[in-house]
Amino acid sequence: MNKQAVKKAKKIAQFAGFGLPATFIWVTVVILPFIYGIWITLTDWNGLALDIHYVGFANYKSVFTDPTFLSSFVKTVIYAAFTVAASNIIGFLLALAVTGGIKGQGLFRAGFFTPNIIGGIILGYIWNFIFSYAITGFGKAIGVEWMSTSWLTHPTRALIALILVSSWQMSGYLMVIYIAGLTNVPAELIEAAKVDGATGWQAVQKVKIPCIRNTIAICVFLSISRTFMSFDMNLSLTAGGPYKSTELIAYKIYQTAFTSMEFGKGQAQAIVLFVIVAVISLLQVYFTRKGAENT
Repeated sequence: MNKQAVKKAKKIAQFAGFGLPATFIWVTVVILPFIYGIWITLTDWNGLALDIHYVGFANYKSVFTDPTFLSSFVKTVIYAAFTVAASNIIGFLLALAVTGGIKGQGLFRAGFFTPNIIGGIILGYIWNFIFSYAITGFGKAIGVEWMSTSWLTHPTRALIALILVSSWQMSGYLMVIYIAGLTNVPAELIEAAKVDGATGWQAVQKVKIPCIRNTIAICVFLSISRTFMSFDMNLSLTAGGPYKSTELIAYKIYQTAFTSMEFGKGQAQAIVLFVIVAVISLLQVYFTRKGAENT
């Protein structure tokens, strides 16, 4: 065996040593369960029965004819639209504030990002207490009627509360991405704009925003995919109530599979959600690459 063959064998062994364990874990944890999940969508399995019947594409047909699922989808679109807009605007404004050279901006960055570190389940229970007891107690004390009853007991206000809390949590995460984009804006361009008489906001409009178009695209699509997969906050803050007025699509899938024990139908709904998020991710890649080519 010559030296070249030995060297090649060593490289293969090194690759196998580093690559095979990760590949094995990825296949067993991601690929095989995904394939098994697709098979479940073609059955009437209820999660417990050993007698499983093949039903073909009946579960997929039921997804698009189920009014409760379509209603959850519409609510998710409304929730996503407002949350994406609010969290991106707030995140961008926070990033502008903490990159403007203010004192203690590092502390402010950590403070604004902290809600994203705390899990959605915990945040949901905290804000559930705030809406149900703290705000109502304060409203009763000062005699304000609309603050005296919990927002979580009113269908429209409950959805608004979910949007507000989700936007508050996500804005800190998006702020970090916007900070990375803003710090890469050439200082020479900003100085040139100021020399030409541009105000601070004009410099933001004409210089900073055009320079971070890719960052904006990434933040928008990331926030869209996260809102469509929102589950933990929905579970702990409103639990889909009142009267299913805040039942988002991910929580609807959970209810179908684990409460109604319709695993085949619930898995079919999950596949539909997967396709939606995958399309969003592919659009993000497309627009990001297109923006990079145009710069």
